[in-house]
Amino acid sequence: MLQAVNPPGAAWPGVSTGIIAEGSRIFLSSGHVGVDEAGEIVTTSVEDQIVALFEGLRRTLKAAGLDFEHVARTTYYVTQYEPELLDILRKVRSKYLNQSTPPASVLVGVSALYDPRLRIEAEVTAVFP
Repeated sequence: MLQAVNPPGAAWPGVSTGIIAEGSRIFLSSGHVGVDEAGEIVTTSVEDQIVALFEGLRRTLKAAGLDFEHVARTTYYVTQYEPELLDILRKVRSKYLNQSTPPASVLVGVSALYDPRLRIEAEVTAVFP
């Protein structure tokens, strides 16, 4: 059985921000992007957008009863890839993800996301303790 997870204020039509696969104790997130708590895209800088992305993931994980220490895998989708973007991503994610046992990770370059102001989208797989 699947259980939808949606933190307060994070309702997207036709999409759950996360899913718990009951019985398997695995949590799968939807793609998260750099939006503020009002759902507005953060455009001040790429770094600010990535911080907002991780804060959104934090809210979704918390709504599922999890935290970043439970994240086993991350997948990032980026537009306009340049090496500096990876440096910024590494800097920000090190403040959120478990550094003693970092999750498996994939970074995929894509031509576009759903809004041209977005530079990165991420999804996570987490495991319940």
